[in-house]
Amino acid sequence: MDEVLIQQKKDANIEFSKFIKNNYEDWFVPDSKNRPNMPFDFFRREVIPLLDAKKKVCVLMIDNLRFDQWRLMEPVINQHLETEKEELWFSLLPTATQYARNAFFAGLTPLEISKRYPQYWLNDEEEGGKNIHEKDLLAELFQRYRRKVKFSYDKILNNKSGEKVNENIANLMQNQLSVVIYNFVDILSHARTDTKMIRELADGESAYRDLTLTWFEHSPLLNLIKLLAQEDVTVFITTDHGTVNVNNPIKVVGDRHTTTNLRYKQGRNLAYNKKEIFEVTKPESIGLPVTNISSSYIFAYNSDFFAYPNNYNHYVKYYKNTFQHGGISLEEMLIPCIKLKPKKQLK
Repeated sequence: MDEVLIQQKKDANIEFSKFIKNNYEDWFVPDSKNRPNMPFDFFRREVIPLLDAKKKVCVLMIDNLRFDQWRLMEPVINQHLETEKEELWFSLLPTATQYARNAFFAGLTPLEISKRYPQYWLNDEEEGGKNIHEKDLLAELFQRYRRKVKFSYDKILNNKSGEKVNENIANLMQNQLSVVIYNFVDILSHARTDTKMIRELADGESAYRDLTLTWFEHSPLLNLIKLLAQEDVTVFITTDHGTVNVNNPIKVVGDRHTTTNLRYKQGRNLAYNKKEIFEVTKPESIGLPVTNISSSYIFAYNSDFFAYPNNYNHYVKYYKNTFQHGGISLEEMLIPCIKLKPKKQLK
């Protein structure tokens, strides 16, 4: 049965890639009625109505969280918080943190962020942190919607910082909105690429999910959920993008300014086989900033990844069967958006 299911999943991803190629650009036409929920819709559609109703909200963003990982975590979470609403939203292209997470907090496309708040946006080739202004972008979002919201923002990079937030739960609940970002799943996916031991532990999709669950069951995040279950608060668990296991190299040639991501490339003078990729020659047509008049974006499909002809064999061997994000696949683009409440609230 495994082989049958794997083939079904491959077929589904091929059809999904065709769907994105045929429809994605239409979603960015002004007042498009066909566009699904995307990261820049989240606060406007989900959070602001609750804040207007004087409800307290906590947003738990788990970077790189896939829907299958959520399904594994759900029974553990449901011991403390009950799922009120489970939805699949679409991430945006590129399915990379710099783009999707900034869009999430700004409530704007990357193109709109770069125009409205150039001080908070850096293009791929520019030096500096690409996700260090998320709190500022969220403050700007509330200002645009003329809402005065007392909110906290915490980014958890290790267990110590997670435990510190838990110890501060009383102060956290003084806010109308609490935002907590957990980077562990993203760190795990990158560690699996760079660390041989982690690659052995997470050899395949099932083992990768199990490793995520093991971390979660012993993490400060689960302790935070237990604490939130004692409060009068609506909790959201979501992410900015997922990740996909890549195994099929696609040759691409670019200059030294071309981005290094394995699932998308942005730059000038890119050479590639047009039949193998999703090509966007007018970035503004899909809500992306234009860094140069001749710049374009290309995105890898399914389980493909980009490799340069130089040192090709070494490159392919190193990155084959690793988890990457930035391109087009069900795993990267269909992201969980879960609304939960403490069980006592639902009774």
